[in-house]
Amino acid sequence: MSFFNETLLNSLLSNYIYIMKYSFYLLSMAFLFLLGCAEDENESIAISSEEQITTYLEAKDLVAERSESGLYYIIETEGTGRRPRAASIVTVAYTGFLTDGTEFDSSRGATFSLANVIAGWTEGIQLFREGGKGILLVPAELGYGAAGRGSIPGNAAMVFDVELISVN
Repeated sequence: MSFFNETLLNSLLSNYIYIMKYSFYLLSMAFLFLLGCAEDENESIAISSEEQITTYLEAKDLVAERSESGLYYIIETEGTGRRPRAASIVTVAYTGFLTDGTEFDSSRGATFSLANVIAGWTEGIQLFREGGKGILLVPAELGYGAAGRGSIPGNAAMVFDVELISVN
C-alpha cells in the first residue's frame, strides 16, 4: 500500500472514531434531556392537580382538610357506625364529577372492596363511619393519573359527594 493511501486510511479511521464518540455523547445528552423533561412533566401534573382542587375549593367557598398523600376531604356528617379498613367491603352512595362540574358517575348504593378502587377512595372512605357524608377531592395521582379512564381525562382531579351506607 502506498504512503498516500495509508495516510488517507488512517485519517479516515481517526475521523470515524471521533464522529462515533461525538455521536454517542450527543445521544447521551439527548436521553438525559428527555429524562429530565419527563420528571418535570410529573411535577407539573402534581401542581396542576393541586391547582384544580384549590381553585374548585375557592370557587365553591369550601374549606377542606388535606392528607399527606394530597387527598382533600370534607366531613359533613361524622356518622355513628363502624369505620372501614383498607380491605373492607363497603356500600357507598356517591356522585363523581370533575372540578368543572361535569358528572361522570353516580350510584345510590354501590358495593365494593376498598382494596379494588382508586387510592383516593381507599384512603378517603376510611375517614368516614357508617352513615357519614362528605366530599372527597381526589388528585390525579390518587385517581387515574395521566392515562385517565373513560370520560375522565388524564391528569384530572375528581370530586366525589359520598355517603358511607354500610361496612359489610
